[in-house]
Amino acid sequence: MKIEHIETFVVSLPERRPHQMASIKQKQGDYVIVRVEAEGVVGYGEATVLKEWGGDFGRYYGEHPSTTVMLIDELLGPALVGEDALQIEALLDKLDRTIRGYPYAKASLDIAVHDLVGKALGVPVYQLLGGAYRERIRIAHSLGFMDTDRLLGEVAEAIEEGVRTIKLKVGADVSRDTHVVREVRKLVGDDVEITVDANQGWPDSRTAIRAVREMEESRILFVEQPVEGLRAMSDVAKGVNTDVMADESAWSPHDVVDIAEAGAANLISIYTTKPGGLRRATKVAAVAEAFGFACNVNGSAETGVGNAANLHLAAAMKPVSLACVLPISAPAEQQPTKTVGRFYMDDIIAEPFVWEDGAIVVPNGPGLGIEIDDEKVRAYRRSTEPAARKVSA
Repeated sequence: MKIEHIETFVVSLPERRPHQMASIKQKQGDYVIVRVEAEGVVGYGEATVLKEWGGDFGRYYGEHPSTTVMLIDELLGPALVGEDALQIEALLDKLDRTIRGYPYAKASLDIAVHDLVGKALGVPVYQLLGGAYRERIRIAHSLGFMDTDRLLGEVAEAIEEGVRTIKLKVGADVSRDTHVVREVRKLVGDDVEITVDANQGWPDSRTAIRAVREMEESRILFVEQPVEGLRAMSDVAKGVNTDVMADESAWSPHDVVDIAEAGAANLISIYTTKPGGLRRATKVAAVAEAFGFACNVNGSAETGVGNAANLHLAAAMKPVSLACVLPISAPAEQQPTKTVGRFYMDDIIAEPFVWEDGAIVVPNGPGLGIEIDDEKVRAYRRSTEPAARKVSA
């Protein structure tokens, strides 16, 4: 299947509320959508670009929508046009030979090619990744920094809608962080899991250890990326009784090896974007499994396109046993929840994901199992961007 056309455009979805965290200030939902066509079959991918987010000490870099569009239009797209879409591993190697780094842009193409190949073969994307180890993905409802009363109100709504794991953004002020965790535990009782994510926000391991030890009284399940750098992460892991998850420190399979050798964490947060797409994400999961690390699939509040890729990855990877922080993507007219997983007021997919008993049902149609609503695309396409950018044979 020779790739014939590659098109990019940027969409900007309306947020339900800001999702503020310690390390990222930009609005989420301004993302790049990629359309890849081969022999009349079309696949869609997404680059959930975040310009302010990267690996430890600048090891990996953020991307902006304009950066990603330029990379695909001028370098990565031309490298794939004329190539066989069925040879996914070889395509990814060619992208790496074309330019080093830029995993967001590469991830969007990887996802689009997986969608295209799945449609061509008549199978879901998870089948290309090894099959469905699970058919439902448990969801953790994530709350950023907000007024405590409003936060507690949203927690109560989320529990009412069936979620059983609450994720709280921390990493600003220890007093504020520990207070919020205590109040949430009082509200939800003992039957709901609470996780916390500092996004490298605490300034040093001593501060993080002090915060986590106090939070342990509220029975948190794990702390995610408390500090920056494996040395400091290792100090935290040794200084607390709580499990530690690596996120910003864990991009590639090699990173997971470094984390294990440093004793910096015992849980790994996997993304489709950080390693450069679905294919490379499966390798992160394989290395994590080899070290006995449980995982979740985390995201950056993707549109329904990128989120479908998240679901297929979580479905196929055996070590993804923890609740995942993913949207419940849906168009405005068919919202299955009022609060849980609702990052946006609308989406560009035509049908909502199915929400049942605290989990999203994995789509089982060909490819990603979604349909794009062209009218929604026109409504949310960024006016500052050209209507479409296309690379053709």
